[in-house]
Amino acid sequence: MTGGEGLEATAAPLSTRPFARPSLRRSGGWIADQVDAQSDRWTLWTPVALGCGCALYFALPGEPLPWVAWVLLPLVALLLGVTRISRGRVTTLILVLTACAVGGFTLAKLRTEAVRGPVAQQGLGPRWVEAWVVDVVSPGESGPRLLLAPMRAEGLAPAATPIRMRVTLRPDMALPKPGEAVRLLAILNPPPPPAAPGSYDFARDAWFESVGAVGLVLREPRSIDAAAQPPWRLRLAMSVNATRWALTERIIRTLGVEQGGLAAAMTTGHEAFIPPEQLENLRASGLAHIVSISGLHMAIVGGFTFGAVRLLVAAWPWLALRVSGKKVSAIVGLLAVGGYLVLSGAPPPAERAAITAAVAFAAILADRQAISLHALALAAMGVMIAHPEAVTEPGFQMSFAATAALVALVEIWPRAVREIQAPFAIRAIQAAVTWTLVSLAISFVAGLATGPFAIQHFNRVSTWGLFANLAVAPISTFLMMPGLALGAALTPIGLGQAPLEVAGLAIELMNRIAAVAAGAPMAQLVVASAPNWALPASFIGLLFVCLWRGPLRWAGVPVALVILWAPRPAAPDIWIAADGAAYAVRDGKTAILLRPDVKLFGAELWARRRGLEPLISEAARDRIFICDAWSCLPAPGARVRLASAWNLRRPLKPGRLLSLCANAEIVALRNDVRPATCAAPLVLTGKDFARGGSVELYRKGAGWRLMWAQDLRGRRPWTWGYDPR
Repeated sequence: MTGGEGLEATAAPLSTRPFARPSLRRSGGWIADQVDAQSDRWTLWTPVALGCGCALYFALPGEPLPWVAWVLLPLVALLLGVTRISRGRVTTLILVLTACAVGGFTLAKLRTEAVRGPVAQQGLGPRWVEAWVVDVVSPGESGPRLLLAPMRAEGLAPAATPIRMRVTLRPDMALPKPGEAVRLLAILNPPPPPAAPGSYDFARDAWFESVGAVGLVLREPRSIDAAAQPPWRLRLAMSVNATRWALTERIIRTLGVEQGGLAAAMTTGHEAFIPPEQLENLRASGLAHIVSISGLHMAIVGGFTFGAVRLLVAAWPWLALRVSGKKVSAIVGLLAVGGYLVLSGAPPPAERAAITAAVAFAAILADRQAISLHALALAAMGVMIAHPEAVTEPGFQMSFAATAALVALVEIWPRAVREIQAPFAIRAIQAAVTWTLVSLAISFVAGLATGPFAIQHFNRVSTWGLFANLAVAPISTFLMMPGLALGAALTPIGLGQAPLEVAGLAIELMNRIAAVAAGAPMAQLVVASAPNWALPASFIGLLFVCLWRGPLRWAGVPVALVILWAPRPAAPDIWIAADGAAYAVRDGKTAILLRPDVKLFGAELWARRRGLEPLISEAARDRIFICDAWSCLPAPGARVRLASAWNLRRPLKPGRLLSLCANAEIVALRNDVRPATCAAPLVLTGKDFARGGSVELYRKGAGWRLMWAQDLRGRRPWTWGYDPR
């Protein structure tokens, strides 16, 4: 026997299993095992189905008849009833998800009918209005705004008077306080349509807020003595809002506008005093979410209260032995969240966050896990049942996407082994490293989860947003929000100044961080919106990653990132505002505004939506257009030969209209007068804009293709010209 033969005879068999060749049967078995592992997670998809039903309703081009909801309600009951006798798990799952989807559609329709109210007609003109001031709402592009409950409006019958009106005041006008009865002269119009075809529809939001008219105040509001008292609900709302406004003024007096504007916005929801440059810095640095009272604020207030009360209970041995400190803390935390919701004015983001926090505290009271995907699913169901329209709002989409991603992160986060004994210095270093890693992971995951929605809705990517949020997180958690909460609670008894000053210091630090991030190179990137199908696909892919258990979840990543690789449509050559008063033309990767000081919000929104950088200067315009006070015509050599006139009643200079027609291929006129003879191939007048809203024009060979906003909106209760018959 040779040495080699003896070695082969005595060697142990290999312990490494040979590589198995791919097998369809083996792959099918693995997928079946992955599906079986979801046995306790299928219920997580019920809010997804409910949301899909709501979204389907809002995506329809036409409004379903009212009786449709009453037909679908029994269908939902039938589907749920059949699940009681269904024996197959798959069949039961399909029936439940179908019932949820149909239920979501039905709830959305019922909600639309429940809030139905009068909407102002186009072209009402100036009207005298007597109304109660309900609240001072977020300022608009032209100045501060009021929410009114009209008592009477000139020329409008009571049945045709909107339930609520939102009017804009000039910056030099005095702001009436909530609860006052005022008389004012305002130009009234229906809520504005989308600023660009396919963009966000603010009129839909106004419909569900019962705002049937918007207006521009022409004369300073004058206080009056109302002939009758308002209804008790309105009286209660105005009383709460008056308290909120008084606290806002107290904060501004204590901290000044530079710090108090943001402090008031994060405490009472009033954004009227935020300096514009601060707001722009926050947007550019990815910190604008801090201004809106939402999940972050509710989590800090509720969590701070929960922790403080639990510490106090534990510090009192007699009480700690007789009550559950955790449940007492949950009750007090729930009260704190409810109080903060009232103090903030209950805007939709705060209401969603309060529902989520309430579910978490209720889970503690019921001895269940407070932070879990099942609790989040229950909160999402509650929000959509109360407000089905929330599925169309960027805030709802981003809030629940980020929360689902963070809860999923908690599920897979490795649990570190704690040493029985270790020196304090070692524990401190370990805690610092852990906190840093957790903060990075939270900011990174939340940023990834909300990225698709930020791209599609806002078309901005804050390059340094991760680092700015990481730097601001400890400031807002340990200084700013606790200081604001204590300041608001102690102000009525005269002890709120010190906590407010601490919060003011934190706000100053945050503003400095925001200014540094906003001024850094390439602070913002403009990304064009993807096709309409891309965002729902990304949302479903993200939810699959979060809700699925096991390695198969990562198959949803390419779908979640579809918003990045989906091909963008070609950018239009021209944009014209819904009233024909503002215009922009594309010049390469930039958008040149013909009226840089008019409809700036709409022009910037359109430009970013199409991936263009807006040039807001008359110098850029004058390179390719020749303009006077009321019109513009293309200069020689202009690529897009657009002529425009924005006069309504004032006549143009003699011969100016003929010059516009002779030197352009498109003439856009704000008024309704169509020239008897015009050499331009395409003429658009005020009547066209009144019918179609804003418009995008694409060059198509020798002609033009027009895309009107109204055609994409369909015929819904919140769109122009809707007839319920």
